[in-house]
Parts: sequence; C-alpha cells; structure tokens
Amino acid sequence: MTAPPVRIAIAGLGKIARDQHLPAIAADPAFLLAATADPDPRAGAAGVPHFESLEAMLADGPPVDAVAICTPPQSRHRIADAALARGLHVLLEKPPAATLSETAALEARAAASGATLFAAWHSRFAAGVAPARDWLAGRRVLAASIEWREDVRVWHPGQDWIFAAGGLGVFDPGINALSIATHILPGAIHLATAELDIPENREAPVAARLAMRHDGGAAITVELDFLQTGPQTWDIAVETDGGRLLLQRGGAALTLPEGSREGEDREYAGVYARFAELIRGGASEVDIAPLRLVADAFLRGTMRRAAPFTG
Repeated sequence: MTAPPVRIAIAGLGKIARDQHLPAIAADPAFLLAATADPDPRAGAAGVPHFESLEAMLADGPPVDAVAICTPPQSRHRIADAALARGLHVLLEKPPAATLSETAALEARAAASGATLFAAWHSRFAAGVAPARDWLAGRRVLAASIEWREDVRVWHPGQDWIFAAGGLGVFDPGINALSIATHILPGAIHLATAELDIPENREAPVAARLAMRHDGGAAITVELDFLQTGPQTWDIAVETDGGRLLLQRGGAALTLPEGSREGEDREYAGVYARFAELIRGGASEVDIAPLRLVADAFLRGTMRRAAPFTG
C-alpha cells in the first residue's frame, strides 16, 4: 500500500522558496503542500491556506506533518524549535541556523521529539557532485581551489538581512561551495587563515579569502565575492595524484581527465527525495561541517573595512 503524502508547510516565502521549494514539492508525490506562512499576505501559493506566522498556522491552520523553513537564518531556530516541539518533521534551508549552538539545540529537540530534522545542503545534490565524490575516493588530494563569485543584487535584491549580523553576507552563497567541498573531499578540512571584507555600513562580509588545509596536508584556497557582475563563477578545482577534477556551475558540470559531463538542475528534487527517505526511516541528518568552517572564519578572520554597500 502506498503511504499517504506528507502534508508539508513552508515557513518563509522568499525568492528561494518561490523559485525552488514550491516547484519541488509540487513535483514530488511524496509531499502535499498544506499551508504557507509568511508576514507578507501576498506571498502565499494559490489555493493553499496562508498565515502570517508559523505560530498562527499551528494554532488555526490545517493539520501538517512537516515544515520546510526558508526564513532568514536569524529567525530559523525559533521557528524550527516551535515545529519540532509539536512533533513536526523539519527541513532547514541552508545554513541550518545562525549559530552552531542553535543547530545543536535543534538536534537535541528533534531527538527528544522523535521527529526528523534535515539540514538540507542543496548544492550537494547538483548533478556533478556525487560522481565527483566517487572519483575522489581513494585518490590523494594535492591541492584545491574554490572560486565562488556572484552578484548579490541579482540573487538577493533588497534583502538587507543578508548583511546583518547572523545573515552571513558572502558566506550565504559561499557556504554552498563549502558544503560541496566537505562532501566530496575524502577526510577533514580545517581553516588556517581568513580575510573578511565588511562594508562600513554593514555587519557581514561582502568578500572573503580563506586558506584551508585538507587533513592530508593539501592547501585549499577559497575566493568569495558578492559583487561580481556579468557571468557568475561557481567553480571548485581539485588536483590529485590521478589528475585534475573541475566542478563548475555550482556542481552541475564536472570535468575529469577522462571527459566531461553536465546534468540538469535537480538539486531541490534531490533535497525533497532525501527528506522523504529520512522521514520514512525515522532518521535525522544534520551535518554542521560547512557552518563550522564559516564560524571558524569569523573567529579567526582578519576583518577589513570595505566601501559602503548600497543594494
């Protein structure tokens, strides 16, 4: 007998929820969109009950089994904690929370409630990531470099939260690169040094340069920029004893010594397929490695004042 679909709500109907989560849920028979929550009354989905907050939805809305939380990270812990306290399964957009301690608290809450908690690193589901991980397994990493440059005015127009404390600034996209690197490279990565460029009128960086080390000794350089106009750059290159690996377009395109491949964008289809699998298995999945590297960059980084940002 086929299990009934998971009745899911979305909290936070911003750009990422509209562009990715809503279509992914609509295309996945394992889920049924039951409600949405966002302070903007115009942000709801057609034919679906909409509420100004998750709390209002839980009090007066239809029954739901799960919540996908797509709010800015500063409010994510409070909303996720309320959902988990009701025994609801929770999918967290990246980053899972604004801090490591908030993430740990959510893990503890999920374990106590028996609900599934899934920290969804969507870039890990890009077409080239799994084959890149397989190819790197057993090879010795000699060096790696990451270039992640995009235009914040295109991807986050008017979203001031991203440059507020806890919004991560350039690490909002940059953590996607770190989520791929920590997933595909065999072994651990640690931060050595960091330089963070913080606009005079903001609290989070607009650019960053990191020097990291793989536990095999290989140097990993990271260049992050939130002000690149024109073509955007989302590349990871890895030099190994078996040749060079290159991931481009955020992990969609993979080039290996034996050839190249490129796949369609199905990141969020993969996210929801994994969420359904975890719910069926009664399991949680919360990998903090990417967020820990970002936290280390703020702890150990040299802060440099940059020109004011107006966007």
